[in-house]
Amino acid sequence: MKKLKAIWQLMRLEHGIMLFIAIVIGSLISQKTLYDNTNLPLTNIFLTFFTALFLEASTFALNDYYDLEIDRINKRTDRPLVRGDISPKTALNLFYILFPLGLVCSFFVNMTCFIIALVTALISVLYDVKMKKIKLVGNFYIAYIMAIPFIFGGATVLGNNAFSFETINPAIYIVALIAFLAGAGREIMKDVMDFEGDLTKGVKSFPRYIGIRASNSIAAVFYLLAIALSFMPFFLIGFGVYYQNIAYFILVFITDTMLLSTSLQLVIKKQPNMKFHRKYTLVAIFIGLLAFLVGAFIGG
Repeated sequence: MKKLKAIWQLMRLEHGIMLFIAIVIGSLISQKTLYDNTNLPLTNIFLTFFTALFLEASTFALNDYYDLEIDRINKRTDRPLVRGDISPKTALNLFYILFPLGLVCSFFVNMTCFIIALVTALISVLYDVKMKKIKLVGNFYIAYIMAIPFIFGGATVLGNNAFSFETINPAIYIVALIAFLAGAGREIMKDVMDFEGDLTKGVKSFPRYIGIRASNSIAAVFYLLAIALSFMPFFLIGFGVYYQNIAYFILVFITDTMLLSTSLQLVIKKQPNMKFHRKYTLVAIFIGLLAFLVGAFIGG
C-alpha cells in the first residue's frame, strides 16, 4: 500500500484525472456546438483519458527526477523521491514507458490531437530538463499545461480536419484562459513556497526579483482576472449552453468565492499559509471544472 501511494504521489494521478475532465469538457462543448448533442464516442473517451494520464504521469516523474536535489533543499517530504520511497531510476523508467504510450493514444484520436499532444509533450520535457531554472518562463508553461486540455478536447470531435478550430464554441477558449490564469496564480504561490531552495540554486523566480509580498499580489491579480472571466459564459448568449445556466452559475460562484478568499489572504496577510492555499485553490479549480462539466449536461 505504501508503494502504491508513493507511485500515485510521484505521478500526481489526481492531476491526470483533472486534465481528463478538462478534455471531456472541451469535447462536450464542441460536440454540442457541431452536432447538437453530448454523445461522445466511447473510444475517444478511453483514448483521451489515457493520453492525459500517461503524458501527465510521465512528465511529473521526469520532473521529480530532475528536481530531486532542490526538493531535498526545500524539504519537500511530500515527494516520494525525497523520502526514498521510490528510486530515481524507477521514476526515469516510468517516464520512458508512459511517455510514448500517451502519444500513441493521442494518435488514434485524430491527427490534430496528436499534433497538440506531441508539441505539448515535447515542451514538457524541455521544461523539465532545461527551463526549470527560469521560473518566470516555467510559471506560464504550467499555466499553458492547465489550459491546453480544453483545446485538445475541442479538437477530439473534429475528425481528421486538422486545425479547423473556427467552429469551436468560444466558451472553450474562455475556460482555457480561466485555467491559464488560475494556473499562473498557483505557480507563483509555489515560487513563494520554494523561495529558500530556489535562492540557493540560483533559480530565477518572481519572489527573487520583486519580493514575496509583491509576488503574492500578482498571484491574487491572476485569480481576480479568472473570476471576472468566469461570469462571461453565463451572461453572454454567444456561449450557448452556459448562457443563463443556473447549475453552471452556482458551481462557478463557489469556485470564485474560494479564489477570492485566497486572493484577499495573499494581499492582506504578510505570511499567508501558502501550503494550505495551494491545496485550497486546487479544490476551487476542480469545482470550476465541474461547473463547466455539469453545465454542459444540464444545459444540453
